[in-house]
Amino acid sequence: MKMIFAGSPQFAVPVLQALYDAGAQIIAVITQPDKPTGRKKIPAPTPVKLLAGSLGIPVYDFEKIRLHADEVRALGADIMITCAYGQLLTQEILDCFPRGVWNTHASLLPELRGASPIQSAVAEGKEYTGITVMKTELSLDSGGILLVKRCLVGEKTYGELEQALSLLAAEAATEAVALLEKGDAQLLIQDEAKATYCKKITKADGKINFENSAERICRIVRAMNPEPVAYCMQGGVALNILRAQPCDGAGAAGEVLSADKRGITVAGGGGALLITELVPSGGKRMRASDYVNGRKIKTGDKLD
Repeated sequence: MKMIFAGSPQFAVPVLQALYDAGAQIIAVITQPDKPTGRKKIPAPTPVKLLAGSLGIPVYDFEKIRLHADEVRALGADIMITCAYGQLLTQEILDCFPRGVWNTHASLLPELRGASPIQSAVAEGKEYTGITVMKTELSLDSGGILLVKRCLVGEKTYGELEQALSLLAAEAATEAVALLEKGDAQLLIQDEAKATYCKKITKADGKINFENSAERICRIVRAMNPEPVAYCMQGGVALNILRAQPCDGAGAAGEVLSADKRGITVAGGGGALLITELVPSGGKRMRASDYVNGRKIKTGDKLD
């Protein structure tokens, strides 16, 4: 079964590697174009493109894949597996593959369809999330479900959960391809009544609202770590918050209740939170206690 793999970021790398190691007949990889990075804006290839090159697999980095249906069809693949590719597929592209296009999505569909399922699972306090392999249709993440793998969210940050789900996606994709090759695909139709959606996360979503409960604020901190990073303002200057946990305490929302060797305790709209790790504006990652020792914050200060 001739396959094309479409993916772009680091999240998709273990998936491509697992399919290759399992002996999948990958005839091409499709990824996003090189992206300018760093201060000098030097174009850099996607992690998937780098891996494909090292494996000797031909790579296509279309600016807009919808304009290249003839080229995609000419490759003669039976199936396409996608994982965090980053472009919407038109019906013309879907029709290029006799045995379908199958996507590995990082949520337990139909929950959290859309662009930020991992961060949203953390922010919403989900107990479990996972990987769903489903048949790609024109409507967003709505296709029939081939298989599901679950993962405990716990106290993981976005980065930690993303890493766990990336490995789980590799397992799911290889199992899905084995099922499809055997002709054992049994699809579960998604319950539209249970569908939820998540939007693309922006830096503005990381702004901490201390009127929220301490529990909610700590979830936002974890959901934004390592990017785009949760932050608050101290005297008009941004303070990036990397680690925080609920603790005992009460006061006006945003009030610094204590600043000591444990860290910085701040009142929320319900309860309090202990900030243990942060990045000052223009500074480096540090323990909150070191920030306190530098006398840059004290009891009674206000964060907003």
